[in-house]
Amino acid sequence: MTTSALQTSLRAQKRSLRKTISAALGNIPITSIDAQSKAITDKICSLTIFKRAKAVSCYLSMPSGEVTTSSLSTSIITHSGKRLFVPKILNKDGIMDFFEIFNENDLATLPSGTWGIKEPDSQWEGKSRTTALSADSHILDLILLPGVAFDRSWSRLGHGKGYYDRFISTYTSSKGRPLLVGLALREQLLDAGSVPTGELDWKMDIIVTPDEILVNPSLEGAGAENPLTAQFSDSS
Repeated sequence: MTTSALQTSLRAQKRSLRKTISAALGNIPITSIDAQSKAITDKICSLTIFKRAKAVSCYLSMPSGEVTTSSLSTSIITHSGKRLFVPKILNKDGIMDFFEIFNENDLATLPSGTWGIKEPDSQWEGKSRTTALSADSHILDLILLPGVAFDRSWSRLGHGKGYYDRFISTYTSSKGRPLLVGLALREQLLDAGSVPTGELDWKMDIIVTPDEILVNPSLEGAGAENPLTAQFSDSS
């Protein structure tokens, strides 16, 4: 099979799985999403990697169909010594960056952007925001990622636009690789090998669900510290 045919097949597999999972997510009661999101937030906040992180990127959740991050993002911005960065889509070509949020009031008053997701403007009260890709920005320790689905081989299925994969590739090539932490409802975690992936798709380092924390064994294989107990250096 040619490279073009393989890519076409991969896109079709992703579309099919995305349609199936999205339909299932639409049937989850909001009470279940809220309860699962609280459990996931509690797990994230209890992790040593979170406690030690100085700069964290957290997505701002859609109105439905994924882990809600309102409490989590507030926990980050109100945690002493932490900097919160949130995503902003810059154009329709799949380009995205992460903008720093100044404080809790800034976070609470963000306007809605694409898909009803809150996004920051480039300034707040006359102050320009630092972006994750800017030269003087703090190095991101963690990126908390959404997804349509994840599987037990640490693969992620996004919404098909490639925003996160492109950003991670660009960021890693210039600033180093942050830990990638996927947040998954029970209904979004599939068996190993269920999510079709290509060479441009990034694997997660950790997947957090309401019931468990899945750590990618490749971290140990690469000689990294245990990500549940690792302490970030003061320079991060």
